Amino acid sequence: MNAWFSQHRAALASAFRRLWSTPLNTLLSLLVIGIALTLPAFGYVALDNLRDLGRNASGVQQISLFMSLEASKKDVGEIENRLRQAANGKWRFVPKEEALKRMQASEGMAEIVASLPRNPLPDAFVVEPSNTEPEALEILRKEIAGWPKVAHVQLDSAWVKRFDAFLRLGKLALWMLAGLFGAGLVAVTFNTIRLQVMAQSAEIEVARMIGATDAFIRRPFYYFGALQGALGGLAAAALVLGALRLLAGPVGELAALYGGSFGLKLPGALEVLALTAVGAFLGWLGAQLSVSLSLRKFD
Repeated sequence: MNAWFSQHRAALASAFRRLWSTPLNTLLSLLVIGIALTLPAFGYVALDNLRDLGRNASGVQQISLFMSLEASKKDVGEIENRLRQAANGKWRFVPKEEALKRMQASEGMAEIVASLPRNPLPDAFVVEPSNTEPEALEILRKEIAGWPKVAHVQLDSAWVKRFDAFLRLGKLALWMLAGLFGAGLVAVTFNTIRLQVMAQSAEIEVARMIGATDAFIRRPFYYFGALQGALGGLAAAALVLGALRLLAGPVGELAALYGGSFGLKLPGALEVLALTAVGAFLGWLGAQLSVSLSLRKFD
């Protein structure tokens, strides 16, 4: 077991030395890999922020339940019990007195409200289900509409469906983009490793002559590819974080102009780790393909 660890440690150290021996080539390779991973990673973060923006928008993915005007407190209590059983999420009760006060506080509405003989607004509930899929929202809306003393149920289902379709289209485009740039990353690693194998052909032939196994010969190249891909993934994470920090201020100012508040969500440690792991895997895959093809001439 100690010998196995020693061999892998030596292979990893060899990969580090190869990266450090050609700093300019290493920097250019990491820049290419980082850019290749940055575009799909930035697209993923952008879609994630767009999803949060859609959920936080006023009235989006909410169901407004309006009681009939003759509904009593007992009827309101029954609706509350039904919501506890049916709605897996948050909901809040808006009494008609509170709704009237809000209307009265609106600009130009105070005199109109004062002239009314009685409160024309009904009691209402605002429901925010945990399941925000368009189909689930529509099913819940139809269920609520059949409850007693419910006069109207409002859900902008068309907007929700359009928004969901846009997100699904964005995810599909993102997967296609990630596949293309992932193939490009594999190609970059493939070519880099092939050049290294050609440059060290004499050393490989000597190692074969003295009995070195294929695993021993291949291992440093595998580590080199994985290490290069992992560092490229870290570079991509740094580029994404830098871009988001530059955009955070303008995005916040734009949201404020529309009377809202929104802050870009930065990728966390798990996202950075996943991007690094993806880069390492693609680098290892490119090295594996390159070494397997390049070493055939030594057979």
